[in-house]
Amino acid sequence: MRVLVLGSGGREHALVRALSRSPAVSALYAAPGSDAMFRDGARPVGAAGSLDDPAYALAAAREARADLVVVGPEAPLAAGSADALRQAGVATFGPGMDGARIEASKAWAKEFMARHGIPTAEARVFDDFGAAQRYIRSCPQPPVVKADGLAQGKGVVVACSHDEAVEAAHSALARGAFGAAGRRVVIEERLVGREVSVLALVSGPRYLLLAPAQDHKAVFDGDRGPNTGGMGAYSPVPWVDAATLARVEREIIAPAAAGLAAEGIDYRGVLYAGLMITAQGPRVLEFNCRFGDPEAQVILPRLDGDWAALLAEAATGNPSTPARWLPGGAVCVVLASGGYPGSYRTGLPIDGLEQAEARPGVTVYHAGTRREGSRWLTAGGRVLAVTATAATLGEARRRAYESADLIRFEGKHCRTDIAAAAGEAAQQEIIPTSANRWTCLE
Repeated sequence: MRVLVLGSGGREHALVRALSRSPAVSALYAAPGSDAMFRDGARPVGAAGSLDDPAYALAAAREARADLVVVGPEAPLAAGSADALRQAGVATFGPGMDGARIEASKAWAKEFMARHGIPTAEARVFDDFGAAQRYIRSCPQPPVVKADGLAQGKGVVVACSHDEAVEAAHSALARGAFGAAGRRVVIEERLVGREVSVLALVSGPRYLLLAPAQDHKAVFDGDRGPNTGGMGAYSPVPWVDAATLARVEREIIAPAAAGLAAEGIDYRGVLYAGLMITAQGPRVLEFNCRFGDPEAQVILPRLDGDWAALLAEAATGNPSTPARWLPGGAVCVVLASGGYPGSYRTGLPIDGLEQAEARPGVTVYHAGTRREGSRWLTAGGRVLAVTATAATLGEARRRAYESADLIRFEGKHCRTDIAAAAGEAAQQEIIPTSANRWTCLE
């Protein structure tokens, strides 16, 4: 099977690593890819163009003579790349434009959840700043302000005061801080509880739960500071027990997959539910239409099986392979450029990569780097994702941070509390997620 991965970030590097281990993959390509992806076995394609242009995806697939295309980021999905590929007869893992609306428009997602009885926060949608400001002032507690469209994980402000919420709405609606993505904002109640990401592979009327993970969005320790694309993650999540996961499946994943099918959306890809587990039960914070980043960097290494087979079956609409998970845990620590998610420098030399990657159970995924001669240089806000696996989350956390400390570049920043509470709670034993099988809703 010839496989093409679309994208160039840390999530796509993790996909390349996972797919390269499959005996079913005879040739692996990446477009536009990265120096790290090409180092690890992916081949480049010569197609020119923008990743957000379906014509580029089609040209890259034709050049690679791909049997399967795996679309990594959300933007090409929202632009219709999967539609163009499937219309050309190429099996594609990733939903079409209609399914990608579940991430591309938070307002559409809220309406979808209301139609199908999926629990989420109360919310209102605004395109006028004056009306938004009046609504914010009427809220008993400071609300959350979200840009409606795709903002690379940075369009959400969890306000600590009404003034901060008003400023967030003004920034999006009046100053255009998020461009077209912020022409509308969703203003919703702030939920209280613990966050978890539950992902599922969806193939039409069938879905398959994946191992839960927890992301850390805020840039600083203690969940302080602005939201980023993600500063680290871990899997499994010890406090998400079987009863909680069963409720998430029953109240959120199953009705979402059923709702997509009922609305005539042939969804073939990842359905990502970002959840808050409240005192009243699980509530949806957001839906995404692709693997999380950095959740992918802790979920992909934990599969005891063949990702290529799973993704190909989902893409072709005939899934049967179960997902079984390795015991133990995985922890990912993101190393970011100084100043991220604001302005930052690039082109800075990176040292210590070989020493970090030589440690047992450690993989360093490249999110924003480039190769110049024999040196690696920074080339993005999130630079590297250091992932460690071990028999317990506590040991995986220790390995990840020890390896992260070996890597050096000017301005390097990382959170120091990724998986801290989970690691302390799970030093003795991690109960592996049981084998998951495809569920048919028909």
